[in-house]
Amino acid sequence: MRRFSLLVFVCSLFLLAVGPAASDGGDVAEYIRAHYTKFEYRIPMRDGTELFTLAFVPNDASEENSYPMLLARSPYSVGPYGVDRYPESFYLPEEMVREGFIFVEQDVRGRFLSDGEFVNMRPHVGEVNESTDTWDTVEWLVTHLKYTNGKVGIWGNSYLGFYTSAGIIDTHPAIKAAMPSAPIADWYFDDMHHHGAFSLNLTFNFFASFGVVREGPTTEWPERFDHETPDGYQFFLDLGPLANVNERHFHHEIPFWESIIAHPDYDQFWKARNILPHLNNVSCAVLTVGGLFDAEDLYGPWHTYANIEKKNPGIENTIVMGPWSHGAWLRRGGRMLGSADFGFATGSDFRERILAPFFLHHLKGHEAPVIPEAMIFETGANRWRSFDHWPPEHLKQSTLFLGRGGELEWASASAEGDVFEEFLSDPAKPVPYTSAITTTWHKDYMVEDQRFASRRSDVLVFRSEPLAENLTVAGPLEAELWVSTTGTDADWVVKLVDEFPGRLEGFDPESDEEDLGGTQRLVRSEILRGRYRNGYDQPEPFVPGEPTRVVVPLQGVLHTFKKGHRIMIQIQSSLFPFFDRNPQTFVPNIFEAEEKDFVKATHRIFVSAEHPSVIRVGLLSGPVGLRESSEN
Repeated sequence: MRRFSLLVFVCSLFLLAVGPAASDGGDVAEYIRAHYTKFEYRIPMRDGTELFTLAFVPNDASEENSYPMLLARSPYSVGPYGVDRYPESFYLPEEMVREGFIFVEQDVRGRFLSDGEFVNMRPHVGEVNESTDTWDTVEWLVTHLKYTNGKVGIWGNSYLGFYTSAGIIDTHPAIKAAMPSAPIADWYFDDMHHHGAFSLNLTFNFFASFGVVREGPTTEWPERFDHETPDGYQFFLDLGPLANVNERHFHHEIPFWESIIAHPDYDQFWKARNILPHLNNVSCAVLTVGGLFDAEDLYGPWHTYANIEKKNPGIENTIVMGPWSHGAWLRRGGRMLGSADFGFATGSDFRERILAPFFLHHLKGHEAPVIPEAMIFETGANRWRSFDHWPPEHLKQSTLFLGRGGELEWASASAEGDVFEEFLSDPAKPVPYTSAITTTWHKDYMVEDQRFASRRSDVLVFRSEPLAENLTVAGPLEAELWVSTTGTDADWVVKLVDEFPGRLEGFDPESDEEDLGGTQRLVRSEILRGRYRNGYDQPEPFVPGEPTRVVVPLQGVLHTFKKGHRIMIQIQSSLFPFFDRNPQTFVPNIFEAEEKDFVKATHRIFVSAEHPSVIRVGLLSGPVGLRESSEN
């Protein structure tokens, strides 16, 4: 059984998402073993609940040589437990470890060796919450822990990012800097759903172990779920309707799964698990970090940064978004993701140039690093870009029109009547979200070559002419589609794809390099469960055959389509098993759908003047290279 150390605080929200450590993780851990002493405490909260906490204190700490603290709070265990047991890996920049901090880690309320009741994404209400637990912890540490300079930094990734965000609400005066990394902001939109579509394999795999009820204080994880096959697509297809999860596997013994299936809509249960409205009275410096290719928590970083910016004017508030999968900026070199080569070790560069200097400045008084308001990696061009605002000011807002025969143009359609493209959607044969064979989510899928999907008959493809010049797209995107279906419910998936030319400039066919000619690299994708087109708390069926407007928001991008490449839009109705299958028959609760509800349906995308389907984008350069008029 795998144990999770909070020192490995970059562990994913989903247990199977933790990847290999950076190559120096073991070396840094050995340095800590040799130069730090481990202590364990039980810190009382204001209601008397005691939280298990450990600290690594530099051996040379003294009254004359004090250190700041770095605090991380986790639901994933701070083990290995025992003052004589040290972690095998440590995911902090070596510069920070050798510079010296007191590293503090805590099991949150109700997890592992901490007392109390654990509540998933505990709502920010009442006299006791994650903000007050953080305050009480920091107050105890600065009062009782020896050899500290009284300054505290707080940080964490994914679920730990949520605890970081919650911990700086009404900031304790000792907290000077915080780094919410891939923070969960609203659990309905971050992990459990994307615009109403249920994140099946992420949520199932996570709660199969994390959701097991703790019988009492423990140092052990429950056993991992055994799929008894490496083929996740087939496993979840054979599962059938979601009602079979309890019947075959969970047996009503996973309380939060019971809550999920009882609350399919964005009701008060989910709204209470949104930390964004509460990000007030933040007084410390904040560095929000995320990955442009984070399949779990892409919503959280953008919205955490934006809400802190809006609610707390005058503080130092920065966002960094790099070309990373979930948490990879803290444990990997970051040059490659799948076949995508970003030109240099972006993760190492971030840790050395931004992360370490940020905390060293605010906690140890080192020279202030040069960090812009927004530092975003420009994929395609493979470089960091700095902005005074995000989204960038002075973007040229432009519209791409989906055209007849798969055309993609800047000019609006002029065809009269119900001109459309259509495809047959069969829930028995859903479109896979990846070509990989895996039971967990595939971290590389967000840059994966989409040819495996675009060649299916149930995926519509719209493509531009080859670009005459480079074209840079920036900020959030939005697809406004006019659709119809022969069913009464449907999902709508929109993918923005960079299609490479068949022969890449400078490529030597005789070399051993991978030939990426013709690659259809995913830039951004999103899914909308059609029943929520008029509100996530207002499910409603489609009228069969009736043209209906749906809007699919896509998270922010900064991507350059190079000269000679094409912009491609792919539209489909499933991304399985990342997201569950829509039965295509409207039922009040999809978690209660029966086998008979899953039916084939023909979906149409209208591309006429009366019902135009478009993609709205922000450009950092003009729409050069696309045809300025459509041929109808």
